Amino acid sequence: MAVSSLDPARTALVVVDLQRGVVSRDVGPHPADTVLENALQLAEAFRSAGAPVVLVQADPGDKPPADADVRRTAAAPPLGDVVAELAPLGDLVVVKRGWSAFHGTDLSVQLRGHAVDTVVLVGIATNMGVESTARDAREHGFAVVVVEDAMSSTDAVMHEFAVARIFPLIARVTTTAGALAALG
Repeated sequence: MAVSSLDPARTALVVVDLQRGVVSRDVGPHPADTVLENALQLAEAFRSAGAPVVLVQADPGDKPPADADVRRTAAAPPLGDVVAELAPLGDLVVVKRGWSAFHGTDLSVQLRGHAVDTVVLVGIATNMGVESTARDAREHGFAVVVVEDAMSSTDAVMHEFAVARIFPLIARVTTTAGALAALG
């Protein structure tokens, strides 16, 4: 479904995990450079429209073990800070310790304090941080919009599954061009 309009007085852009170490990884179907470029366009447009931009940063911390941990290599770059180009565009910074930007943070309270009832999500990885944040946003009563070409995953199949099967159940799916037009 197309997004016809986004009210900047009630909408926030939530940028999930666009940190130096994350955007340096190989992702698909959209290269990290494309995701970052699209996220920057959106962040600039949201700021110009007076809508808040939330930068979500993962804190790697200690996590319970998972089977996938054995496939990770020591060569993976550390997550690092939010990408330098995005940092000055953020109105709020949320440090998360799990996949969702809502779990264990005050994001919901912060957004409500800005009279936000709709979140537009971008970032990496589609089926991890973005999807978990989308699910929790819906559980917190927010309308959710995901921007398909401003997110990517560890591989195209995971991204495409989330976009085709999960997001239509909990969100509206659009493109960068669609979100920019709706913000108008």
